[in-house]
Amino acid sequence: MKQELLWDNWDVQMEYPKILTLKNVHIKLQKLYIRPPVSKFFIVSTLQTIVVSPGTTFSIPVTFRPLRRCEYEDSIEFQGKGGSFSVRLRAIRPRHTLDVPDSVLLPTCAVQHSSHTSFLIRNVSKIQTCFQWECTAPFQLSPKLGLLKPGQECHISVVFRPQEALVYQRQAYCRFGEDRDKTDSCCTTLLKGLAKYPHLQLKTPGPKENHWDGPVLDFGSVPVGQSLQKHIDIFSPCAVAASFSLSLLPNVGSLLRSEFSCDVTRGKMVPRDLLQATVTYTPAVVDTVSVGYLLLKCKGALSEIQLKLTGKCIGTKLSLSSSVMDFGCVEEGRSVTQTVELINSSHVEAIYQWDLDCSGHSVFSIQPASGTVRPCSQITLRAVYRPTQPIAHHRRVLCLILHRDPIVLDLIGTCHSELHQPVVLKLEHLVLYNLNWSRKQDQPDTLIAMQQDPEVRLDQQGILCSPEESHQRPNSASVSRTPMEDYYQSCLGRSLPSPRVSVEPSELVFNHKKYSSFSTSTTSSQCVSITNHTSRKLRLVWTAAPDSSFSVSPLLCDLAPLKVTSFRVTYDPKQLNNLHAANLECFAYHKDDNNIEERLLCPPWSLTVRVIGHSFQPGKEHFIPCCSLKPPLVVFPPFSVLSYRTVLLQNCGILPLTFSLGHSSAPTESVFLVPSCGLIQPGNHQILTLRTTPTENYPKKGFSLCLQLNAAGHMKELTVVSVVEKPSVSLEGDGSLYFHPTAVGSQMRHSHHIQNLSNSPLRFHWSIPEQGQSLICVEPEAGELHPNENLAQIWSFNPLAEKTYMLTPTLTFWPTLTPGRNESQMTLKVVGTGAKGVIEVERAAVDIGEILVGSCRAIEIPLVNKSPCPVSFSLSVQQTLLDEEIIPFQETDPTALQLCERGTIASHSTMFLRSTVIPHRRAQYLLTVSYQTVNASGCLSSPPQALCEVRVKGVLPTLQVIDACGFGNVSRLSKMQLLKLFSLDSLNNHLLSSPSPAEQFYKNPSRHSLHPGPSTLYFNFSAAPLNSDLSTFVLMFHNPSSIPIKWAFLFPEEQKMELEYWAETGQLNGTEMSPMKVHENHPFSISPCSGTLLPDQQRAVRFTYRHDFVGVHQLPVVFKLSHSREILLNFQGVTVNRDRAYLHFASKKHVFTPVNIAGFSAPRQVYELHNAGAVPVHYKVDLPALSQLRADNIPILSCLNPEGEILPGETNFLNWIFSPLETKTYHMDIPIHVQGGDTTLVRFEGSGLNPSAMGSKNSFKCRDTEISESCIQRLPLPGQVVFLSNNSVSLGDIPVCSRSSRILFLTNTSYTDTYHYKWDQNIDQAIQICPQRGSLRPGESGLCVLTFTSTDYPTCYQQDVICEVIQEAALKQYHKALHCWEEKQRYLKEFRIAGKNLTEPVATPGRKGATLKNYKTLPPIYNTCNCEAFGGRCSRIVRAEQRAQEALKEWRHPEPPQPLLLHLGITANSHHFLEYLIHFPNQINKHYRCTQPFKPQKQETISSCTSLPTELPSVTHVSVGSVTTHILTSLLRSIFHDPAFTQCVVASASKAITYESKEPGLSRSPSIPSSLSSATTPNHPVQLGGTMSRQREQYSTVVSEGTAECLGKTLHTLNVPSDLSEEVLLKTLHNLMMEAISGEFALTAHPSTLTLPPVSTRRTPKAEAEQRGDSKK
Repeated sequence: MKQELLWDNWDVQMEYPKILTLKNVHIKLQKLYIRPPVSKFFIVSTLQTIVVSPGTTFSIPVTFRPLRRCEYEDSIEFQGKGGSFSVRLRAIRPRHTLDVPDSVLLPTCAVQHSSHTSFLIRNVSKIQTCFQWECTAPFQLSPKLGLLKPGQECHISVVFRPQEALVYQRQAYCRFGEDRDKTDSCCTTLLKGLAKYPHLQLKTPGPKENHWDGPVLDFGSVPVGQSLQKHIDIFSPCAVAASFSLSLLPNVGSLLRSEFSCDVTRGKMVPRDLLQATVTYTPAVVDTVSVGYLLLKCKGALSEIQLKLTGKCIGTKLSLSSSVMDFGCVEEGRSVTQTVELINSSHVEAIYQWDLDCSGHSVFSIQPASGTVRPCSQITLRAVYRPTQPIAHHRRVLCLILHRDPIVLDLIGTCHSELHQPVVLKLEHLVLYNLNWSRKQDQPDTLIAMQQDPEVRLDQQGILCSPEESHQRPNSASVSRTPMEDYYQSCLGRSLPSPRVSVEPSELVFNHKKYSSFSTSTTSSQCVSITNHTSRKLRLVWTAAPDSSFSVSPLLCDLAPLKVTSFRVTYDPKQLNNLHAANLECFAYHKDDNNIEERLLCPPWSLTVRVIGHSFQPGKEHFIPCCSLKPPLVVFPPFSVLSYRTVLLQNCGILPLTFSLGHSSAPTESVFLVPSCGLIQPGNHQILTLRTTPTENYPKKGFSLCLQLNAAGHMKELTVVSVVEKPSVSLEGDGSLYFHPTAVGSQMRHSHHIQNLSNSPLRFHWSIPEQGQSLICVEPEAGELHPNENLAQIWSFNPLAEKTYMLTPTLTFWPTLTPGRNESQMTLKVVGTGAKGVIEVERAAVDIGEILVGSCRAIEIPLVNKSPCPVSFSLSVQQTLLDEEIIPFQETDPTALQLCERGTIASHSTMFLRSTVIPHRRAQYLLTVSYQTVNASGCLSSPPQALCEVRVKGVLPTLQVIDACGFGNVSRLSKMQLLKLFSLDSLNNHLLSSPSPAEQFYKNPSRHSLHPGPSTLYFNFSAAPLNSDLSTFVLMFHNPSSIPIKWAFLFPEEQKMELEYWAETGQLNGTEMSPMKVHENHPFSISPCSGTLLPDQQRAVRFTYRHDFVGVHQLPVVFKLSHSREILLNFQGVTVNRDRAYLHFASKKHVFTPVNIAGFSAPRQVYELHNAGAVPVHYKVDLPALSQLRADNIPILSCLNPEGEILPGETNFLNWIFSPLETKTYHMDIPIHVQGGDTTLVRFEGSGLNPSAMGSKNSFKCRDTEISESCIQRLPLPGQVVFLSNNSVSLGDIPVCSRSSRILFLTNTSYTDTYHYKWDQNIDQAIQICPQRGSLRPGESGLCVLTFTSTDYPTCYQQDVICEVIQEAALKQYHKALHCWEEKQRYLKEFRIAGKNLTEPVATPGRKGATLKNYKTLPPIYNTCNCEAFGGRCSRIVRAEQRAQEALKEWRHPEPPQPLLLHLGITANSHHFLEYLIHFPNQINKHYRCTQPFKPQKQETISSCTSLPTELPSVTHVSVGSVTTHILTSLLRSIFHDPAFTQCVVASASKAITYESKEPGLSRSPSIPSSLSSATTPNHPVQLGGTMSRQREQYSTVVSEGTAECLGKTLHTLNVPSDLSEEVLLKTLHNLMMEAISGEFALTAHPSTLTLPPVSTRRTPKAEAEQRGDSKK
């Protein structure tokens, strides 16, 4: 059964029934009473009582009838025997709900582009819902409106169209439902989009052009009529898709279409896409340079890319192997054939055509008459001479070449017959005629002149001339006309090479005559006229062709001078409906040539008449032409000069083709087309030549020439542009050029473009006024501008003063084809300002800090230019080394600052000067950067001016040993001994010194050669018996530099060392065996062997030496620092047999402290002897050797304890007195004998000093009392938690018999453990430390007072005091283990005797609760009794004892914990009192002298053992000190509680107590003579409060300047004894320091002052009580 019935999809005025089903899940019959709903909106249709059988269901219909739109709620209650339950009835109001995404991310889009996506909305309600979207730009939603059914989904498209490169976030509002204005009827979606600027790159092959800013695509030379393709790459490096357009810019002022084309005009590129476009260049005009521009536009991009296209059109280059063909003399009716080579020396295919009729109308013929010649090839032409008349023949034939001028071939020959044999025409006749024609001389007239004037003669070339002309005329003649002009004249009917004879008309066109079968004639004729322009009679001979449709009559006639005759040309077609054409040939020669000399023979002239005709019958259709005309557009140069152009008319069909120029073409009076008619056979071509002189009257867009084809209505148009235009050039910026303000003396360059707007190339030249030539210049100054070319010119401005200049240079330009004519000019306004430029820096001083020597660091120095002009500068660096101790700076040293020496900084801007700092040595660099301005020529134009100072410190990786300690076998060695063993002073000096260049070569520690070897030091690991504890040395390395350092210890196997002799020979001796043994057993070890130390970081390195085999062991180890020192460390260690007496000498050379030769007494100095063996050593100094150092029986060097015994592991001091007599260096080798051991020879050296030559301070320096820096440092060593405030105490110079005190602190840094300490004072009784032992709680610091009392003899003190520190927990654990072990041992060795007569049990003394009265524990019974007497019982005891002994063997004696040893070094130098008084007069009052001089006692060696501190209670007895303390405490407590004693103390508080020292033997004399000794009678001790104090003697010494006499000593009577005052002050200072350590008050706090009322001298008990009460409050 449902717990609820819900109606969610309903409307008013309707019924919505539902069924409520009940099921009986019990095994009994259920009877239920139903309480219906209260409201009338829910109706239940059933009885009030229902019965449901077990396992069955019962359905109850419930109907919902809403009346208004609101929520309804009610219930149905069921009551049964087991209880009641209810079912909830609820009707909720239908709501419109849409499910939309929270945000929609659009793909990244380019600016002015669009991207789109879609998202899904869904109607999650139960009712139909309408929606409407509202959104702002740049987002658009579609659809904006819609209606969704329940559960229906809809895809919404989003379009993103940004206009700027931004990050866009817009809220899109979706309003839905009926109440759209309400808040709950609106949902939002966040639309996100990112817009970026698109960018495209254009990549072209080939180099960049000098005078063009953008990319250039150069096609090079391309043959005319051909095409060349090149590819360009368009690349999209941006992350967005980009749309682009690629278009050709139109040629400005050009009528021709662009010769460039591109296959890509637009497209869209995805990110990182590459598109290849093809650009085609098809040139049309030979010997011209084409320039075009391809513009790449990207939609939304910030810039456009302009690609410059260039190409040159080249034509063919044809030549003949011979320009003249001489056929010689030929009999009539025969023919002669010769060949000539037509050579094409260009890379262009050549199209040629001979202007010669080869069909029989000429005596000459050439085959092939037309065709093509492939590039760089040649063809053979066959020329045939077939004369028909016995005359001399000469024909100048022109070979027409497309796009080129024709070439000329002279054909000559002579025909003889039986009757007529004219003079044979030769080549020299033709040459002489051409030379005479060049001078415009007529041969016959000249001949008449020669006959009339004898002075007229022939020159060397055979030319007739007068004597004056023969001297003035040059040797070579120049041709007056071009071949193209000759061709034009021949087509007009004039003879060649000279126009002596002409024919008119030169072209005849025969139209078809209507054919009739009744007609008797089918021919047509026209007349031509020939004119004789000479003064001699001519004979005209026509060449007849057999079977030709054209004929001339008459064929032969004479023509009188200057006369005209006519001939009839008849067209008689042999075939109907066909096309015919011919070139009729006529030769004219002088009739009287046979009567003149042979050398004066004039060649004949030739005339041609071009005729065409057709024989098509009326009604017959003419041939349909199939031809091409290339090019269809001809453009003449736009200048008023005679020009020629050629076009090609190609017959592409299989039928002949005739053409003729239509007479309707206009204008034709100045444009000529030759030939104007002709016949073209199938597959052949005709080269047409146009000739004109352009004028301004012609239309600018050109006109058309119509060619009529096949005499029908077929036309072919040829557009001709022949117009004169004025040269035009455009200047960028409307003729103005403005320069940015420029620094005086420097140069400013500016790009300026000029463009040729004409259709022809122009030459240009700039003219700058004289006053401006030193200010401005242009590159290039002159040159050529091709049509449509945009040239970038570089203008330079060099101001000379701070002012504004205005100049007007002139541009002169003219057409390239007409030099010196048609010049035009334009002016350019140039404005520039001169200013003064200054460079500054933001910071005058730049501190870079520390840099590793040899490494580099890049820095940026900001240069600021606040002036209005750019500044060109040159930088220089002056280097100075600030360190005084280094080697002086040399000129050969490289500069540490490397920078760009020259540059230019823009105006009002900041330039970051990138520099590199490379220090080359360890020094402090001061780098001064200066600048100088640079003028236009690159020279420096100003003195150096400082910019800034750069400070840098070149550093090297350095290490320093700051602390050292020993463990194991060397734990009791002092730090001075460790210093000497490991040569730490020398090691630190080497580490801190500058490395050599070879050492700096290796960056990281690595294997490398040791030759040349590095610096060598010795690490002496001391000596020890065989199988003794390890000798462990711990060195604390510190990195004092500011850079990390890598270090490594390289063992021999890690080094590249040369092989020894034994390795090469295989034979080893005893000396070579030792290194091999060391190498195999590895007695030396280092941990860690390498590492890296950061700046100011410390690292402990452990050096260990194992005593596993006897011998002297050595091992070379290289200590390498990265970029720094490389040191060879010789490890040395000695292991001796346990029964050998051995003294270890750290050094076999000892240097005494220099001693003044005029001193009162020489100081006592010491030399250490260390017993490194396992047995006591008895030593003896060889005294006879000392006797050699004597002067006048005065010993210079004496030993105070020349012999003695040293226990194992202990150190003894040899006391020496060195008393030099001269200021020189003494040295002596003294043997030291060891009983049962070796004798060692030690060299002792010492020097005497002169006090007058050296200062007092230098004379009192004690060598042994100097403290190394490594000994005064303290840093945590491994396992160390207790620290000394000072590891060494230097008392300096003190007088003899003086006492000095120092305060030391022991600090426990542990937070959990308590430590106990104990000072070992058995070394020297002159040193006392109080307290001698104590404990330190976690974090606690303990104060110790060191008291040093010097002896009565001057001595150089060097003592080492050891403080043993033990952990309390470890000590307690040890005592517990020891107690258990002793109890176990006592239990095994003791027993109890019990008897019937014993009234009280005997208890073991060690057990608790035992009563100690008159009973004693019986002594233990050992196994020394007689077993036979006791029988079996004894045997059982023996077995028990054996088992106990076995148990004891298994349970070993507990080992005491090893204490941590802290070493305190104490050094001092005592002097004689009078000597001290002389040299240190100001220090005498600072020292306290003892009245009883201290005399050292003989040292006794006491073995060190671990003892229980006094704080811990004893196990077996109570200490005497505890009993005394308990007794005194009880006594003082009783006294203080006594009322009588208290009243006496209060009464005596106001009385002044005066203590007077009782000195019975001293008088009250105020002074003592200076000659008396300073010793006085000792004072009697005075007991006060249980404290024993000693009376001090007071001295008042006055020393006059320049004298050393003691003036006197005064004794004063004090109120309180001096010893008591000292004790009180010491205790007070002790309490203050302890309170300061515990933090009870701060020593550095500002003192506070309290103002108290005046205190009366008389005090009453009542006042005292009140005061005590106030004090307690």
